[in-house]
Amino acid sequence: MPDSSHTQASPPRPELQHIQLDITGMTCTSCSARVERKLNKLDGVTAAVNFATESAAVDFDPTSHTPEELIGVVEKTGYGAYLHAQDEAPAPGEGGAGQASSSPTGESEAEQAQARHQAEVARRLLVALVCSVPVMVLSMVPALQFRNWQWAVAMLATAVYLWCGSLFHRATLTNLRHGSFTMDTLITLGTTAAWLWSMAALFFGGAGEPGYHMHMSLVGRAHSASDHLYFEAASMVIAFLLIGRWFEARAKGRSSEALRALLDLGAKEASVIRENTEVKVPIGQIAVGDRIVVRPGEKIPTDGVVEDGHSAVDESMLSGESVPVDVSPGDHVTGATLNSSGRLIIRASRVGEDTTLARMAALVTEAQARKAPVQRLVDAISQVFVPVVVGVSVLTLLLHLLLGSTAADSFTAAVAVLIIACPCALGLATPTALLVGSGRGSRMGILIRGPEVLETSRAIDTILMDKTGTVTTGHMSLSAVHPAEGQDAEELLRLGAALESGSEHPVARAITEAAEGQQLPEASSVQALPGMGVEGRVAGRALRMTRPTGEEGALAEHIDRGHEAGGTVVVLREGEAGSEAVLGVFVVHDEPKKSSAEAIAALGELGLTPWLITGDNEGAARVVAGKVGIRPEHVIAGVMPEDKVETVRRLQGEGRKVAMVGDGINDAAALAQADLGMAMGAGTDVAIEASDLTLMNDDLRSAVDALRLSRRTLRIIHGNLFWAFAYNVLLIPVAAFGLLNPMLAGAAMAFSSVFVVSNSLRLQGFRSRWAK
Repeated sequence: MPDSSHTQASPPRPELQHIQLDITGMTCTSCSARVERKLNKLDGVTAAVNFATESAAVDFDPTSHTPEELIGVVEKTGYGAYLHAQDEAPAPGEGGAGQASSSPTGESEAEQAQARHQAEVARRLLVALVCSVPVMVLSMVPALQFRNWQWAVAMLATAVYLWCGSLFHRATLTNLRHGSFTMDTLITLGTTAAWLWSMAALFFGGAGEPGYHMHMSLVGRAHSASDHLYFEAASMVIAFLLIGRWFEARAKGRSSEALRALLDLGAKEASVIRENTEVKVPIGQIAVGDRIVVRPGEKIPTDGVVEDGHSAVDESMLSGESVPVDVSPGDHVTGATLNSSGRLIIRASRVGEDTTLARMAALVTEAQARKAPVQRLVDAISQVFVPVVVGVSVLTLLLHLLLGSTAADSFTAAVAVLIIACPCALGLATPTALLVGSGRGSRMGILIRGPEVLETSRAIDTILMDKTGTVTTGHMSLSAVHPAEGQDAEELLRLGAALESGSEHPVARAITEAAEGQQLPEASSVQALPGMGVEGRVAGRALRMTRPTGEEGALAEHIDRGHEAGGTVVVLREGEAGSEAVLGVFVVHDEPKKSSAEAIAALGELGLTPWLITGDNEGAARVVAGKVGIRPEHVIAGVMPEDKVETVRRLQGEGRKVAMVGDGINDAAALAQADLGMAMGAGTDVAIEASDLTLMNDDLRSAVDALRLSRRTLRIIHGNLFWAFAYNVLLIPVAAFGLLNPMLAGAAMAFSSVFVVSNSLRLQGFRSRWAK
């Protein structure tokens, strides 16, 4: 007999409620792990906290807990929490800090909090830079040290330490309450030691005397070091690290923008036939079975079946292909696609969360939530490094006292240990390389989302590329005109271009562009044939341009060959319907970009296996693949967006690290699912927001440069971290033996920072492989 009791290990699924919380204030993965542990300690609660998306997915028993209680647990842990904007609060009439709300601009409360945090970091950074630069100049250049200069420096440095550095100090206190050490702990320890030492020297040593100038000694002895000031070390450390924190704040919280852009594609209202009357209703009021009128130029409100009318529907948001699809009664249509020509009446078959658009949004959400953040190396090492440094400092003080050194000399050595361990170089290692690398990339048209992207780029071994707009131009062009016997190809082109000159259809544009510069005859009485093509009179001749019907006789071979080659075929006819003569066949193609073959060859040299994945037909895909150098077995054609996601998952299941390059809305979910998503900047905002790397031009060779730049930036970061730790490891023993003046410790720290910055600046010399 099944047990009727409710346990956390096996909660009754029907009783569980699912919500998503937006979390603010997390600075590293140890923060997200701490929030997750606190939530999971509650009976009947299962939570997964994602640091990258700053969110928590929570399943809980509503009879035991409320969303407000869960939010309170997060807040007691030291972080902000808000109910996600798309989740309804259980008590909408009640106020509360954790309740979901929106600003007049449509931003959620969590998004407003994130924006406020970014603005706060920017203000503190500005003040830190304005105050720290004169502190550094006065401290480093004795010739500029005017009478009582040290007091002016003390006031400026104190403002930086107390106000600008409070972002780090508050985080340190929060982490210490939970017994955790992070990068913030290192920052607080180092800057506090430098500031306290300087204030003591100012008030109790000789540093406060008028006419004071700094002087140097090689060893840490009280008679020469106790009056030295380290205000420039404390203030510049905070200023530099705020630069990295500001950059990080800008990069976070972007995943919701992709979903908002995706959902904004849908129609906001629909014309529904109710009681034989056409009425406008909000999209949320459409029910399955409703009959909806969609006029030319309008978006189709929801998934449905055509009941009446003929039209061409632009499904590029779904398939990524530029050619509209002809629809007629009985055909299925998708919500958010564009009705290009005729009036349609559709019957709604799926609404709300069941629509294709909503499912695509869900795919993006799921893929981004599963993309685990990279464990940051510095934070991981800090868990051991900080306690060790503090222990070494205390041990140094005790040993020097036991060995007979004076209290001042012993304290000088202990302070030198703390100062030499100040994490300026460690904190600069990643943000400076990322800033220089991303700055260099932006000038090359490459946008790097964050350090996690760099880590991923190193492991990529497989790259999937969308066809239309990524490998190919996305622009149809006329590839062949096959005239019937007795007809002239040039004359047929002029007739066809004149007939199609008023149409915006991609096939029509391809034909008219091919005849550009020629004198076209006059066309009249031109009208669209819904689902077929166009007809009219050109130079007095009754002409029709339609798709093949299977009755083209001797030209059927050219039609089949055009289809096999992946082209789109249309037929020019003359005469009245039923007694027409076939004049010729036009074949249009979407050609590969001139740079695609070169780019794909270069990707292979980087160790990546290229694949082509497209919603287009098999023939077109294989022809394009053959032209650019992709093997036939690596071609996947005729796929829908969910198929692209499934392909990425399948390859990942085989142990591959997959990159995806795309430019369309249909690529967004696959870009998010891939280990590394690269969006072509000429594509949609949705694709760009769902990606990790954005290529601002439509040249596939930029993907090669992006991978090269990412990998080189990662090497620079690793080099920076190595030397930053190496200098600590080498000089901490020197300081502990009393052989290092705290001033020299500060100078060594400054040198390590200069080295890290200089090493990062090497990225300024990065050049495109194809730069002339």
